[in-house]
Amino acid sequence: MRNKRNDIEPMNAVGYGDLVGDIGKLLEAARRTVARSVNAIMTATYWEIGRRIVEFEQRGAERAPYGSELLKRLSAELTTQFGRGFSRHNLARFRDFYLVFSSEKIRATLSLKSLETTETAKRATASLKSSDTPLQAEKTEKSATLSRISPEDGDGEERGRVLDVARLAEAFPLPWSHYVLLIRLRSDEAIGFYHAEALRGGWSVRQLKRQIESQFYERTALSKNKAAILDAGQVQTPGDIVRVEEQVKDPLVLEFLNLKDEYSESDLEEALIGHLESFLLELGGDFAFVGRQRRLRIDDEWFRVDLVFFHRGLRCLVLIDLKLGSFSHADAGQMNVYLNYAREHWTQQDENPPIGIILCAAKGKALAHYATAGLENKMLVSKYLTALPNERVLADEIDKTRRELEDRGIIS
Repeated sequence: MRNKRNDIEPMNAVGYGDLVGDIGKLLEAARRTVARSVNAIMTATYWEIGRRIVEFEQRGAERAPYGSELLKRLSAELTTQFGRGFSRHNLARFRDFYLVFSSEKIRATLSLKSLETTETAKRATASLKSSDTPLQAEKTEKSATLSRISPEDGDGEERGRVLDVARLAEAFPLPWSHYVLLIRLRSDEAIGFYHAEALRGGWSVRQLKRQIESQFYERTALSKNKAAILDAGQVQTPGDIVRVEEQVKDPLVLEFLNLKDEYSESDLEEALIGHLESFLLELGGDFAFVGRQRRLRIDDEWFRVDLVFFHRGLRCLVLIDLKLGSFSHADAGQMNVYLNYAREHWTQQDENPPIGIILCAAKGKALAHYATAGLENKMLVSKYLTALPNERVLADEIDKTRRELEDRGIIS
């Protein structure tokens, strides 16, 4: 018979907690590394797509109208073959990315990286051609590498070479979401400054956006004590932190890999509804999902309710309607129509009357409003409002989700 005490002791042994903690740190670091690696390859690929679009456009006689038609046609072709992520807006962004981070800048960046190779690598390079001196061999190999990465214009054979995207990725140390923000800036000086500071401080995309919006570059340039300003700029706020789960499940990364994602690049409403659905289900066991885009017909007109849940504690349906603009009295009137229909056609005999939640995702100011006009019993209204999430909590979640979409460049 085994000694139960011996089975338990190892779990309480000295250092077991450290073992768990170390494994946790290892997994978190590994997941961040995976996210960074995929992001680097993705960014390099988008730069290369931008380069090819620019070079193709430059062969056109009437560049502006031709370019617009090119992006439209290319978007349709790529979307059919490779899924989401290739809207005209995104393709234009790839083109802008290449124009801002030109081939010359990328070659300069990679040249500096080449000079940082180890002595062993230098000797190996030198051995490629015994007739050359080590310096000549290194220069020859570096030039060949950069040619493979960033072909010059004009030579068809040069453009046709297979590009080393993994090598090109070394020129882009920041995630793609960061470059989406950087290419919106107007000056090369500002781009260079934010790029360097984001890299130096390991800024998340939220921290980079916050610094840009607070005019960190301009404030630093005007300050007499630039060192103090720069040091202060590296301090993170709680809102700057991006969890490792968010990095791994970054919608831009999932989109690049053509994996299923809760966000939709072309449909902000669908993105917010999908996130809200997950958020409510994660609040606890009271919300049970019933349906999304639930259709109802009133007279000869069809309507859709964005989300329908059943609240087990209140024993009633919860109808949620999302608006992308500001709240209006017409929204409340429409919700009351939905509630009357749901009470007559969707509610079971032993259930309480349904309640409605109107969520308005206006940019800069989200709002949640409970529709309770159809409830005559004031005590029931009070019970509903106590059991359901606070309106401010829902509004903050919608606002946070919208900002995350903006940070990732999915919407602007």
